[in-house]
Amino acid sequence: MDPEAAVVGRAQGSLSVGVCGLAGGGEAVYGGEGRTYATASVVKVDILAALLLRAQDAGRGLTGEERALAADMIERSDNDAATALWRMIGGAAGLDAANARLGLTETAGATAWGLTRTTVRDRLALLRAVFGERSVLDEGSRAYMGALMGRAVAGQDWGVSAAGTGWALKNGWLPRSATGLWVVNSIGRVTAADGRSYLVAVLSDGHGSMEAGVAAVEEAARAAVGAGR
Repeated sequence: MDPEAAVVGRAQGSLSVGVCGLAGGGEAVYGGEGRTYATASVVKVDILAALLLRAQDAGRGLTGEERALAADMIERSDNDAATALWRMIGGAAGLDAANARLGLTETAGATAWGLTRTTVRDRLALLRAVFGERSVLDEGSRAYMGALMGRAVAGQDWGVSAAGTGWALKNGWLPRSATGLWVVNSIGRVTAADGRSYLVAVLSDGHGSMEAGVAAVEEAARAAVGAGR
């Protein structure tokens, strides 16, 4: 079967998947390389990266308040914490400036952080900045982000985790008021059955329910990692 059909062929609505090996190797994108999606809560990884870059630039660590907000935002996907940090980084302008430093070229902040638009290619670029060794984020910042993403609370640990073990992830889900259909996204790092670590990003919209979106995202993540091995 054609790899693209195997990965996204049964998805309803729109779905795009990106996968690459953490230790190197090719990057594969299925379902539309340049297609853009609303981030929903996966943008919280960008917000945290922007916060850490600001702290690095100032030569300081995060304050106790910033750490508490970051943990709530990433581990529990707390929206109030995300909004507080969004303001601290300077909103959409601050997000866009940080993402440019991280090598993202296809992500644009919006007035509301969850409506930021992005592509799977840019999600992989962000994941490489977090989990790779060549990054403007220093080693301590990368380790901190990975640790928070590895502690998603029960009930929010679905998504790319279906493709392996040792996961570190952030998910996003959002019902669109105009259509009643769902945006469901998942990005992160997993270790596959072959022992290799992969970076995986799944972006999707047009689902009739959150449950249907989660099932489609997990199926696509498994298929993409399987195709990459």
